[in-house]
Amino acid sequence: MSNRPVFSNRLLTIVTMIGVSIGLGNVWRFPYMMGEYGGSAFLFVYLLFTVLFAIPAVMAEWSLGRSTRQGPVGAFSTMWGKKPGLIIGGMLLTTIFIAESYYIYVIANVGFSTFFSATNGFEEGQLGLFTERLNDPTLQYVISVFLLGVSYLILTRGLKKGIESISKIFVPFFGLAILFLILFALQLNNATQHLLDFLSPDFEALETQHIFAALGQAFFSLGLGGTFLLVFGSFMRQDENLAKSSILVAIGDVGAAILVGLFIVPTVLSLGLDMSQGPGLLFSTLPELFQRLPLGQLVGTLFLFSLFMVTFISSLAALEVVITGLHDAFNEKFSRKRLIQVICALQVFLVLPIAINPSIIGTLDLIFGSGMQVLGSMLVLLALTWGQSKRKALLAVFGSRSKSWHGLYYYWVKWVVPAVLFFVLIGYIVTKL
Repeated sequence: MSNRPVFSNRLLTIVTMIGVSIGLGNVWRFPYMMGEYGGSAFLFVYLLFTVLFAIPAVMAEWSLGRSTRQGPVGAFSTMWGKKPGLIIGGMLLTTIFIAESYYIYVIANVGFSTFFSATNGFEEGQLGLFTERLNDPTLQYVISVFLLGVSYLILTRGLKKGIESISKIFVPFFGLAILFLILFALQLNNATQHLLDFLSPDFEALETQHIFAALGQAFFSLGLGGTFLLVFGSFMRQDENLAKSSILVAIGDVGAAILVGLFIVPTVLSLGLDMSQGPGLLFSTLPELFQRLPLGQLVGTLFLFSLFMVTFISSLAALEVVITGLHDAFNEKFSRKRLIQVICALQVFLVLPIAINPSIIGTLDLIFGSGMQVLGSMLVLLALTWGQSKRKALLAVFGSRSKSWHGLYYYWVKWVVPAVLFFVLIGYIVTKL
């Protein structure tokens, strides 16, 4: 498509993709997944999966999006035909659409926490009020709807004036805020020793579910799944070096996860909180930390605001994926503005059951945040390597540059990565039957 928007330059491409990748996957999801699914053993398996499987898959998804200049429906249709493309692409877009409903609700929690910190602070006398209002379904639903309204306004501005312009400001700001909090958290009572003890992995305690969760986190964190990276790959410049960019984005993404872990883990353990408490871990930890901080209200508010912005960037990216995917699927018969209106309006209704019963978020996240992400990425790898010739696949990934390791990469993503994803996915399903 000749009118397809593209990123302004390589630096903004990487910064934007890091912003899209970081979001809740690293700040909200990673600490509670690590605490609930094997501790530091989970961390090491997650890092291994990122290097061996996630980074090659990032390159594949970007290349399929860039070579077709299409969303999921169009890209899979190009590789496998119109009907399979419609079924697979539609399924993957539905996955992101459902995931966005609980994602925007959690971001509403972050937004409320930011406002509460700015107006009340987290002194001991305020914690009860904070918990009460955080658990108020009506209030959190109203905030979610408000955020969807803001999303509509930003998405109508397009790629460069919307997501790209926000990312270049708030991604660096978030990094500085996290570094400051790590320095403080490590000053808490026995924090360093707690951290060292936690980072002593017990691999014998790992179960199939833990391994599946680590694989799902590696893919969820980077936005893999045949949706985010495929769509944003279609916005990439033709001269973009996908190998270098994927490594840089992965370093930024994993680095953010580890930095957040270095802040959350010693804080939780030093304060005697429970690392395995699940999706509520972040919101029970931050207030406890900020009431102990010098200038805690100011620093807490700045941190929560930066957290809110990077998570909101990921939410915008999710909506962009659905809108662009549908725009391509309908051959641009419906205007982009009308699609934005419809998608945001439907989200208003879809987030309602989440607000009524937030306890379902953990289950939904494991299904749509882990299972469907792995399945979607596996389908992209198969489409790229089995849906066309080896020569076309390598041209899509590397362009005309030919190096000896390119062939090894091709067979790795054609045979090894899909096979590993398949067996881990099946193993998880069997353990749940």
